[in-house]
Amino acid sequence: MSESYAKVSYRVPYADTDQMGVVYYGNYLTYFERARNELLRDLGLTYHEIEQRGFGLPVLSAHVDYKSPARYDDVLEIRGWVSNRRAVRVQINCAVFRDEQLLAEGHTVHALVDLASLRPTRFPAELAAVIDREPAPASL
Repeated sequence: MSESYAKVSYRVPYADTDQMGVVYYGNYLTYFERARNELLRDLGLTYHEIEQRGFGLPVLSAHVDYKSPARYDDVLEIRGWVSNRRAVRVQINCAVFRDEQLLAEGHTVHALVDLASLRPTRFPAELAAVIDREPAPASL
C-alpha cells in the first residue's frame, strides 16, 4: 500500500447489511467511492471541479477481494490512493479496515472523458499534475 493515502471513517448502518448480518458485497464499491472522493479532495480537487472543466471520470472496471466480513455498527476506515495514471486512464486502489484488520481491497480503473462527446481524452497537464501529486500523508 502507498504510504500516502486518503482515508475516510464510516460507521456501517443496518441498511448496508444483508440477511446474514454482514455488509452486502456490492456496498464495498460504494465505500471505494467514498475513498475516491476523499482522495480527490486531499489532492485539492473534487469531482464537481473536474466536471466544471468539462471532464468526467467514469469507471471502466472494478475489482474487489474480500478478506473478512464487516458487520452492522462496525467503524470502518476506507483508504484510497492513486496507483497508476496513463494518458487517458487512472487506477485508484482502495482498502477497507476495521481496527487495522484488512477486510477488503481492490481497485477501480477510470477513463478521463470529454463530457460533451463522452469520448476518452488525454489528461491535460494541469489535471495530470494534480492526480500525480501524493495526498497529504495519513496519520496512522
